[in-house]
Order: sequence, then C-alpha cells, then structure tokens
Amino acid sequence: MSDNWIVANLENAFSTWNDKMTEIWSLITTSPQSFKGGAIWNVISGINGGLQAIGLGLLVLFFAMSIFKSTASFRDFQRPEYALKHFIRFCAAKVAITYAMDLMTAIYTICGGIVEQIAGSLGGASVTLPAAIEQAVEDTGFWASIPLWLVTILGSLFITVLSFIMIMTVYGRFFKLYIYTAIAPVPLSSFAGETTSFMGKSFLKSYVGVCMEGAVIALSCIIFSAFASHSTPTIDTSITTVTMIWKYIGEIIFNMLVLVGLIKGADRIVKELFGT
Repeated sequence: MSDNWIVANLENAFSTWNDKMTEIWSLITTSPQSFKGGAIWNVISGINGGLQAIGLGLLVLFFAMSIFKSTASFRDFQRPEYALKHFIRFCAAKVAITYAMDLMTAIYTICGGIVEQIAGSLGGASVTLPAAIEQAVEDTGFWASIPLWLVTILGSLFITVLSFIMIMTVYGRFFKLYIYTAIAPVPLSSFAGETTSFMGKSFLKSYVGVCMEGAVIALSCIIFSAFASHSTPTIDTSITTVTMIWKYIGEIIFNMLVLVGLIKGADRIVKELFGT
C-alpha cells in the first residue's frame, strides 16, 4: 500500500471491487444448504414443512374446483379414463407437495451444475492501479495535487458504490432461492386442478430462472475479466496528471458499469431466454 493518500484511496477502492468479485464467485458456487453453515436452510426447511398443511388443504380445494368445472354431468364420473386422469393429477400434486424440498433441491442441483461448470472458467483478472498513474501522482506537488483529491474521492466513492450494488444483487438472487423453496408447497398444490395448474408451472419456471441467474452472473464476470484484461485504459503521460487520472478512472468506471448492468439485468436476460 502506497504512503500517498491519493494512491492509497484508489487502491482501497480497487481492493473493495476485487474482494466483491471474489465473493461473487464464492456465492454462485455455494449451495443454499451450505450457505452460512446451513443455519438459514434449516429455517427454510421448517417453514416449508409448516406450509405443507396449507398446501394439502389447497390441494383438495383445487382438485374439487377442477372436478366441478370440467364435469358436464355426473355420467362423466362413470368413465374410467376420466376418473383416472384426475386421480393421477391428484396423486402427482400430492407427491409434489410432500417432497417439495427434494424437488426444489433437485432443480437447484441440476442448474447449479451448469453454474459451476461455467464458473470454473472464471479468471482471476483484477483491477489494479498502473505504475505510471502511481508515479505521476507521487511526483505531483502539494498544490497541484489538491484537484486530484476531489477526482479520486469521487472516483473511489463511485467504484465502492458499484461494488456494493453488484454484491447486493447477487445476494438478492440467493435470498430469492430461499423464498421460493420456503413457499413451494403452496404454488405446487395448484397442479391438483387442470384449470389452476398454470400457477404451478409458472412457479417452477420462475424458480428455474432464479437458479439460472447464477449462470448469467458467472458469464458476465467472465466477459468482464476478458474485457478488462484486453482493454487496459490508455494512459497518456503527455497530458496533465489530473486529466490523465480523470480519463483513467472514467474508463475503469465505464467497464464496471457494464458488468453491474449485466448482473442487475440477469433476471431479465433469463426471462427472455425461458420466455417467462
């Protein structure tokens, strides 16, 4: 760490960004069961089990609604294929509610395998302060360095804010996984009725979308790492130090904005891919 306050300020901001990038990789490759030692998962499992009773109650309600809406007369009950179709639907919905945790875990495991495969290609590219910038700042006199303070404070603040926006988005995706898993028995009960099954289908598609957001986030980080390593901002030492640093920070922030925008738009990209 440099003794120069301006250089140290920029290095701290870059260190925060690099730490959050590393944390993102850790989050997208960590399963909900092992996150924070599994304490949150135990709570979610308890909520899921408690909602199974409500799900079973809705199961009967949706099943009865489907029977009365699709039955033209009581003679339909005398047709074996008609009764068998509704019986199979009822049993399938009952199994989905009873084993909701296992179903949600299986879906996450499949999608998580895709995410881990992609995340395995994530490089270790990090943002560092070029030696030319550091030397130019250290060679600047006291009065000439005053404008640099303002430039670096604004730049460092912006980079730090972007870092926390990025990591908060990734944490938000993680918490959505918990929410979907906790309430799973309720929407899965809709499969008992032919006219209400669209709610269950929509729920499962949305859950798969949340799981696959991890793949989009991993791809975004890979693209950013490749982009950052092959598009180092141009450093023109012929201009004033203030202008040089302003241009450098501006280009760095632009690259970071691209990544943050991709991560925040991961849910929209997944919805477009899956048509949800």
